[in-house]
Amino acid sequence: MTLRTIKPGNRGYLYVNSHPTGCRTVVDHLWQQIPEPADDRPGPVALVIGSSAGYGLAATLVGLRAHRMRGLGIAFEAPATERRTAGAGWYRTARTAELAAEAGADFTFLNGDAFSDGVKEEAADRIAARFGKVDLLIYSVAAPRRTDPVTGEVHHSVIKPLGSDYRAKTLVFEDGTPRIGELHLQIADEAERDATVQVMGGADWQLWVDALQSRGLLADGFRTVALSYVGSDITAPVYRAGTIGAAKQHLEDTARTLNTRLDGAGHAYTVVAGAAVTQASTAIPSIALYTSILHRVTGDGWQTTVDQAAELWNRLSGDAEPDLDDQDRIRLDDWEMNPRVQTAVRAMWDRIDAETMDTRADTGWFREQVGRLYGWDVPGVDYEAEAETAVPWPASPSSGV
Repeated sequence: MTLRTIKPGNRGYLYVNSHPTGCRTVVDHLWQQIPEPADDRPGPVALVIGSSAGYGLAATLVGLRAHRMRGLGIAFEAPATERRTAGAGWYRTARTAELAAEAGADFTFLNGDAFSDGVKEEAADRIAARFGKVDLLIYSVAAPRRTDPVTGEVHHSVIKPLGSDYRAKTLVFEDGTPRIGELHLQIADEAERDATVQVMGGADWQLWVDALQSRGLLADGFRTVALSYVGSDITAPVYRAGTIGAAKQHLEDTARTLNTRLDGAGHAYTVVAGAAVTQASTAIPSIALYTSILHRVTGDGWQTTVDQAAELWNRLSGDAEPDLDDQDRIRLDDWEMNPRVQTAVRAMWDRIDAETMDTRADTGWFREQVGRLYGWDVPGVDYEAEAETAVPWPASPSSGV
């Protein structure tokens, strides 16, 4: 056993360590928000790529509890060392596996680089051996870099505007105290744009579908979804009209390519989710301030990742229509993009300053939400108590390892 008393290691609202008990409790809180299924029919066989964080974690939990999902989750998380805790996603996955086992779910987890051929091969082997075919593939991956499996070239993503420099307000924390700062980002060059598309676009999603299809592992009526985002015109210069937006457009174009390849035997969708506080979104400049204002405006109308994952599962399971927009995307962001909400957010954004920040943005809420991504600031957790940091990765039911 490796018991330690752990203190948060952070700069601003970015953390370099995590708390095992806090991460476990966060997963428990999410699980408790999800209703149990109405019957005991076995659910679909699903492959969730990016199952340890954000929307991928939410989709995994909802699939397991509400839809009796079977299958495999893939994440890329660092284990604990003598000096460091494991990644927060490692601890979240360990607890998710325990809850899945308690619910009787036939679901296991694979830790590895989803961009690699080796992980694709191992995932296909596990699915073929245990389930035969896969009904649903959920692709929810955000990463700073990707190694091309064919060329070996390492591509690095950047968060930059395209066309012109970006200057805007941003939220910064000094000694835990929020304040309004100023941001200036220079435009990306063509190489940076292309590299970001290689990392965050649809290239790897397509390789996953191709790998499963080549092995004959796609079930009749196979569906696959990849997570995208549109967002407000406030953040558009650095997001939808920037390098990340170029990657998301490529992701959406890839859905059309996949539908051609599937040729009626299945369907690929991109899913436009609403704003959320995730490990990926906190890295995007201005998103913190925008999200803090959005939460103040929406109040009880705020949709959590679990709320949105539940809606997505309803549409994928046939309980509701997919309800596609004019670009064949599933939209989960109507609560955020409601014109009245966006008008109110814009008004607050334009007027917010140091004197009005406390009344126009939920910055304290945002700071707490970021902490909980790493297991900190979780109600009910005793952070003075020792915690076991060397938590094992979930064993595979078929192999015992």
